[in-house]
Amino acid sequence: MRVSLKSVSGVDSVNVSLAKGLASVKMKPGNATRLKQLQDAITKNGFTMKQSTATVSGNIVIENGKSQLQVSGSNEMLTLVPESQTSGDMKPTNGRPAVVDGIIPEAIKGKSPDSIRYRSIREGISK
Repeated sequence: MRVSLKSVSGVDSVNVSLAKGLASVKMKPGNATRLKQLQDAITKNGFTMKQSTATVSGNIVIENGKSQLQVSGSNEMLTLVPESQTSGDMKPTNGRPAVVDGIIPEAIKGKSPDSIRYRSIREGISK
């Protein structure tokens, strides 16, 4: 598992605990890795990418009243969903760079994750 994840372009380090069923992946700054690439590396080893804690930087995009994060590097779009009522108080600002802390839910089999349930959104520099 570790070797497979480490071989994904943009991965800086990987720590795997098979006993806990967890993999911790740190990405290199400025990477263009898509979630699908990580998901493929995990499934290649017979495992499933589960719900994941993530810190992601990008730009806020609001279209048709729907807030999304355009991930820096990959330009992947993740729908922003408040994790709780208090996190819903944070109003994403269109076009602004942001750093989002939250949970990427487990995707439906055969699909790539497409949302992040955010705990916090703070203004940040998109790289």
